[in-house]
Order: sequence, then C-alpha cells, then structure tokens
Amino acid sequence: MSATVIRDVRIFDGEGIVPHGSVLVRDGLIACVGRVDVPGDAQVVEGEGRTLLPGLIDAHTHAFPGKLEQAVQFGVTTELDMFSVPSVLGQVRAEAAKPYAADLRTSGVGATAPGGHPSQFMAEVFGAFPTLTSAEDAVAFVRDRVAEGADYLKILIEDGSAMGMPLPCLNAATVQALVEAAHAAGLLAVAHATTQAGAEMAVAAGIDGLTHMFLADGEVDRLAARMAEAGVFVTATLAMFEALDDQAGASLAADERIGARLAPELRAAVGRTPPGFPSAPGLAAHTAETTTALHRAGVVVLAGTDANDGPHGAFPVVHGASLHRELECLTMAGLTPVQALAAATSLPANRYGLDDRGRIAPGLRADLLLVEGDPAEDITATRSIAGVWRQGQLAPYATAWRLT
Repeated sequence: MSATVIRDVRIFDGEGIVPHGSVLVRDGLIACVGRVDVPGDAQVVEGEGRTLLPGLIDAHTHAFPGKLEQAVQFGVTTELDMFSVPSVLGQVRAEAAKPYAADLRTSGVGATAPGGHPSQFMAEVFGAFPTLTSAEDAVAFVRDRVAEGADYLKILIEDGSAMGMPLPCLNAATVQALVEAAHAAGLLAVAHATTQAGAEMAVAAGIDGLTHMFLADGEVDRLAARMAEAGVFVTATLAMFEALDDQAGASLAADERIGARLAPELRAAVGRTPPGFPSAPGLAAHTAETTTALHRAGVVVLAGTDANDGPHGAFPVVHGASLHRELECLTMAGLTPVQALAAATSLPANRYGLDDRGRIAPGLRADLLLVEGDPAEDITATRSIAGVWRQGQLAPYATAWRLT
C-alpha cells in the first residue's frame, strides 16, 4: 500500500487542536504526526485551511445492510450498534469488512421483557427475539449474547411512559443480575432508560453507561453527581429527541453540505417527526437542559444519533449525516466544539475499549476525516468534507469532495 501525506493541516488529535502539522499514513496506520519527511511514493494532500480529525464514531446506531457504507460518506468510520439479531448481524458484519464501510461493534440482541421495548417497533423487522422473564434468566441470556459475538450488553429499562404507551419492563432485580452477569463475562453493560427513574435504577445496578439522555422529572444534580462519581457515561442522542420536537432538527437536510449528498427519501425525512410518533414540542430543550446539567457535573457525554433508517422506512436520524447535527446539538447544550469533537472520537473509543482509533497518533488506525475550515471554531465545519480515509484507503467518494 502506498503512503499518503496530509500536509500543512490543522489537526484535531482527538483531545485538542494542533494548529499546524502533517500526518503520514502507511499500511493502514498513522506512521508519523508533526514534522513529516514526504516519501517518494506518497500521495500528497494539501491541508492548508483544512482540519484533519479522527474518523467519527457514532455511539448509538441500529445497523442495517447498506448503511455502513452510507456512514463513511459522511465521515463516520465506526458505528456502535445498540440492538440487532443474528440474521441481520451476519449481513452488516460482512459489509463492515468491506474497504469503504464503517467498522462495527454491537450489542446483538438487547435484554428486554417479553413484549417490551423495542418489540413494538422491531418485531416486524427482526421477527421474534430472546427476552427475559426474571433475574434467574440473566446468566443464560448473557452467555447466549457472548456466543453470538456481542461486544457489550444493552439492557432496556423502558416502561413506555415516555412514549405514551405502557410496556412490560425489566424489574430492578433483573437489571442488577444482568449487569453482574455482563461484568462477569467481561462485557460492558449499557442501558436504555428514557425516564429519570429508569436511569436511577440503572446507576444503582452498576451500569457503565446510558445509551440515551433521560427525561428528567425533577432536579438531577444528585443523580448527576452519582453518575460522575461512578464514571457512568451517557450517549445523548439529542438529534433523535430533537426530531420528535415538531421538526426542530430539519435544518440539517437544508444544509447543502449534507442535504446534497442524501438520497431524496432521506432528505425529506431527516429531522422531521416520523410517521406514527406524536410531536413533542419542548423535548429538545428539555433533554438539552439535562445534558447541560450532567456535563456540568462532570459526566462524560458521548455523541450518538440512534440512526435507524433501515428496511422499515426513512427515519429522521440517519447513518452518518445525523452525527453532524448531534455535534451541533451538543454545543448548544454547553459543550465546547472541541469537547463535542472528543465526544465523537476519543471518548467513545476510550469507553468502549477501542484502543486503536479515536485519536490521531502514531500506530493507530488511519481512520481519518478531512474538512474545510476549523470545527473548533464552527462545529458545522465538519459538514464540509474534503476526504475520508478508512484504514488508510481514501473512500471512493472523492469526486464529490474537494480533495486537491
């Protein structure tokens, strides 16, 4: 594999901004950062006026065939899938092995009660999937997930009150047993909990992270302090909540840097309340306020979209593109642009044990995103994509980008 040098570029290394430097890529890895001697066989990409970032990591998606390649078009080179079944996983894992598709980690089947969330949405897509009726089922459930190749365990604590539809829900004893079984098996345990009571249950059980921001029903300072002390992270998914808030997120598709590269059916759906969901005015502000409180308390916030555009039709948060709106939402909730960028690179890599990515440093995977401008000053500059590399290979969308 020939070398690539991205020369004289501003670098966001996953933690902070390096105002000026160069990066040498060889054999799929970052070989040198800073002062670089250009090898004779290297392709040189001029970086003046541009910023080089680690490939973005979406910390909450639902992967479907075709969507991992879509993600890379928008600079997302790793997706963390938060519910799937073996029949679908076989297809998306094969796709993830392709040169120009996002890499994948997955929970496989999430732990939920019979008839519990997300049965009301996903049963028609996935068919029947395993569930739990009591704490006694936890060890066997986790053992089966390990056998299927799950990278972490997702636990669904959802009674439906936040959705206006009562649903069967796991009890505290079962959640506790699942967390203990996951940790015993060497897995991270993360929880879907959209209510404050559900979040409190998860934290009390020793959860490692929450996969959504929860809907606060009172003061959150005490819970935020507990989460910060215990090291519990939260993936905000603000773009998803925003889409339920009377089309508050529709501006993403109107931005030609994103909208021009979306399929027409996706462009029409992005940021708009999906069919079958009631509009929830004020939801975006509410979840942003809770995000602000948790961030202020020192809780680690990750960037994730809940991207769900798959075989059941267009959804308002989509693979790849919607992560750029999530970054903007995080800055609106009080994170600095640099903190928001870390939330989509080094922080999810750290929390999910992906030690080979999320930063720009020698020896790491050359998953890279080159953009015009400075996203540390204007977070929407991440949308001005000039090039994406996955393991050192330039993705084949360069004709639509301004690489040279």
